[in-house]
Amino acid sequence: MHDFRSDTVTKPTPAMREAMAKAEVGDDVFGEDPTVNRLQEVVAWRMRKEAGLFLPTGTMANQVAVKCWTEPGDEVLLERRSHILNYELAAFAVVSGVMPRAVEGERGILRAAALAREVRPKSYLFSAPGLICVEDTTNMTGGTCYPLEVLREIREFADEQGIPVHLDGARLWNAAVAQKVETFEIARLADSVMVCLSKGLAAPAGSVLCGTTEFIEKARTWRKRLGGGMRQSGVLAAAGLVGVNTMVDRLAEDHENAKALAAGLQGTKFRCETPETNIVIIDVRDTGRDPAAILAFLEKSGIRAVQADAARIRLVTHNDVGRPAVEAAVAAFRAFKP
Repeated sequence: MHDFRSDTVTKPTPAMREAMAKAEVGDDVFGEDPTVNRLQEVVAWRMRKEAGLFLPTGTMANQVAVKCWTEPGDEVLLERRSHILNYELAAFAVVSGVMPRAVEGERGILRAAALAREVRPKSYLFSAPGLICVEDTTNMTGGTCYPLEVLREIREFADEQGIPVHLDGARLWNAAVAQKVETFEIARLADSVMVCLSKGLAAPAGSVLCGTTEFIEKARTWRKRLGGGMRQSGVLAAAGLVGVNTMVDRLAEDHENAKALAAGLQGTKFRCETPETNIVIIDVRDTGRDPAAILAFLEKSGIRAVQADAARIRLVTHNDVGRPAVEAAVAAFRAFKP
């Protein structure tokens, strides 16, 4: 079975398992886990931020960031298909008491002009904009990357308005590799950034939230309050260190595999754009069949994928699906008879 449902299904590498077994640990709630501390320092340095905080999940990292930046009743401006808005169970409403202002993007990419249209005049009649959230790469719009000039425009607009910017960088490593830039060149355009370790980097769990020292101290309090204090979590951080130090460059292989998958569907009734990174979104409307029927056929053919919406399915390439798996997926799609 070739599993393209997500890059979250990756298994830790042998090097990660060895590092986990040998990890030096301590109680991280007391700040005494040396491996966690090292991971936080390394990732913060790669983002060129003052400090970092290891959290169990990207969702928790995003929600801690929202809580730290906003006050109850604030608005959070974000793209209408973003992960924070659609796939985190309305946690920002539950935890932070904020409301979303969904903005239409271009293939998931927000523009400063679109944000400007949504920011209302300051008045006691309106809730205030408390935070702008940017997702790079985009998830459900095909792993697209924010051009640096677009992020600069958003940064300039946010500064003019006095609104902080949080970067949901669950796949920021992919964006940096695809654009051939260092991660900090993207991260420095946001006030806080979350990067995930358990997707393309193949670590078993964890994300790191980065920002100023003051911001991270506040985030540490909220991590504990939300149940994210993990004690001897160096066993997980050790795998994350291996991922950060050895797995970033190989993401280019995932991107090439995604392009090969998309190219293999040319001339069929499955429509998709050439992906920028490792996410392939396939429109199935021309087949006359719904995504569920196609996914069931693929499953019987040894290919796992997920439904993106009523008309599309999603496949994600990663460390555990190489070119043979891509070729098997193309063959399965081509064998499907509408």
